[in-house]
Amino acid sequence: MASISNITHPIDKPEWNSKPAWKLPGWAEPLIVASILFGAMYFTRRRNYSILGRRKTLYNSTLDDPDSARSSDELLPTYDPENEDDPQDPVDASKGLPKSRRCCGTTVYTPNTSRFKDHFHSRIFQKFPFLIEMFYWIINYAFYRMTSIASQHIFSETGIWDVAKGHGIAVLEFEQVSWLSFLFPIRERSVQQWFMHGHQDALTFLNRTYALIHIPGTVGFIAWYYYIAPSHPTFATVRRTMTLTNFLAFVTFIFYPCMPPRLLPKEYGFLDSVRHDDAQSVWQSGKYVNTLAAMPSMHFGYAFCIGSTLLYHSTLFRRNLERNEVRKNKFWKMFFVVVGFGYPALILTTIVATANHYWLDAMVATCFVVLAFFCNKVFFVFIPLEDWFLWIIRAEKPIPSTGERFRELGGRL
Repeated sequence: MASISNITHPIDKPEWNSKPAWKLPGWAEPLIVASILFGAMYFTRRRNYSILGRRKTLYNSTLDDPDSARSSDELLPTYDPENEDDPQDPVDASKGLPKSRRCCGTTVYTPNTSRFKDHFHSRIFQKFPFLIEMFYWIINYAFYRMTSIASQHIFSETGIWDVAKGHGIAVLEFEQVSWLSFLFPIRERSVQQWFMHGHQDALTFLNRTYALIHIPGTVGFIAWYYYIAPSHPTFATVRRTMTLTNFLAFVTFIFYPCMPPRLLPKEYGFLDSVRHDDAQSVWQSGKYVNTLAAMPSMHFGYAFCIGSTLLYHSTLFRRNLERNEVRKNKFWKMFFVVVGFGYPALILTTIVATANHYWLDAMVATCFVVLAFFCNKVFFVFIPLEDWFLWIIRAEKPIPSTGERFRELGGRL
């Protein structure tokens, strides 16, 4: 390994001419996210379904074929293997017999929750199916909050700050002096210095982008895609991919704490412009936030997943459309392609220019997304646990309303 002097720089106090950006009130970000979630819950609600009604008839969508299986509570004879909500035999269901699930190559029998479909909270779920998606992401956020506690416990004897600093320096050495350094021709410090000299207003904009887009942007994407996706299986694939990417990243956060460039000692030449602009997000501050979780970059992981989904949604790169899907006109094709490439590019520029991540962080995040996409069905093993949880709370899982309202409006952009 080369000498440390190869990646350090003379300590020189950087000149910063821009004024700190206006700080968003602490209550604003939670309000934005809550507005997105409850807005999505409202716009994807089931319009011809009454919470207070007591009819025993099953819900029937006017948008699907009569033999289209959507959820176990519909008890229809055709099973769509791509829809994780629906492995239920109609005869067994009608008799209240246990559900038969395939898990790890074996058959598992779980309680039949269809008897609870008329319970009040079940009817709320049926009216607002997006509540289930909100629940999934609350679990994700809770697991993220636990990574800091777990990592600090594991490295309590050695000192997590020193360990994370060592990992951050190791990343820089790998990028700049290893035999794979050709993969990283532009150094992170060079990118930040370019913005520091003559483009500080742009860096202030990127600081604000880093703070405000990650959580609201990702939540907004999930809400938008639930509303517009051509089918629930397609939406569920994206959701499972992002969730598995989360868990792969969370494990890395715990066992490989990594200090972001902006927190390294000054001799490495990075400026903590985020703190200068007071641009830290409320979601990324506080007691349980893991500030030593640079590897991988979930900012870029989410952006890459979102960008890939937008490219798929453009229909420009595939010949066959899904059922109920309408091919976009030229304007919308190009719109989704431009945003599909542009959004990840913006986030990559942001995380490097603000010294929040290394190039390698984005590269690892990309690999995690690809791995998660091909392995996302691993979450099917949790379906039996979901059945038991629903049995405990005496509720039936709702039929997804993914894309229904959009298709009611003609399915055209």
